[in-house]
Amino acid sequence: MSMIALKEFKIRWGMAIDVDKCTGCGACMVACQAENNIAPVSDASDKRRALNWLVVYELSNGKAFPDHDLAYLPRPCQQCGTYPCASVCPVTATDKNEEGGIVSQIHPRCIGCRYCMAACPYHARYFNWQDPVWPRGLEKTITPDVSVRPRGVVEKCSFCHHRFMWAKDLARLENREPGRLREGDYLPACAESCPSGAIVFGDLHNPTHRVHQLAGSERAFRLLERLGTEPQVYYLSRRAWVRRQGDNYLPDEKKPLP
Repeated sequence: MSMIALKEFKIRWGMAIDVDKCTGCGACMVACQAENNIAPVSDASDKRRALNWLVVYELSNGKAFPDHDLAYLPRPCQQCGTYPCASVCPVTATDKNEEGGIVSQIHPRCIGCRYCMAACPYHARYFNWQDPVWPRGLEKTITPDVSVRPRGVVEKCSFCHHRFMWAKDLARLENREPGRLREGDYLPACAESCPSGAIVFGDLHNPTHRVHQLAGSERAFRLLERLGTEPQVYYLSRRAWVRRQGDNYLPDEKKPLP
């Protein structure tokens, strides 16, 4: 897989997701669907054509009772620092140029070739197989600042980029520097809706932001870190088997962290 050189940004929006706190309730998935105008699929049983920007996976240590253990891992777009998806796009429909390091997805440019889906090691991109249709009355719930995507384009998590725009506009109205948002000014829907506080969002480069501190924790790990994609999503767990499943190439850890 070809990689692009890692870009440096003054601000680097990222997440720290505590797997030990996640209850698997799915509130983040529902909030993501509603906030980003993802229409209900006509046949939810066909997982090959499912459309979820954020998926909560169930992990198991594979042991029998009484040693059996479960964990739940939410997986949004990892906003990779080397953005392998953008390196294969023939029409520059996806890129990583804006301050903050969010990998963009420009739907009017997308030709549906799905090269980016093949290049993404996290399966975080989805092809829109059908024109979006909302049941009668539910079209009133559409978020006005998020475009509704047509059939035939690739979609993905954008860290609720429209909320980033809202936060910058509010900063300007309050005569604050839009490039220096306060912690909490900008929150994706998944982080805002998490009832257990498992999802923390902020600037990974800002030492005063909680996400920066969590990313440097000894409990922190990133998915498939051996690939060198430099994700901006960090996970935390005290359980050794959870951290190992984040990258099964790593050597086995015998003990959990205290």
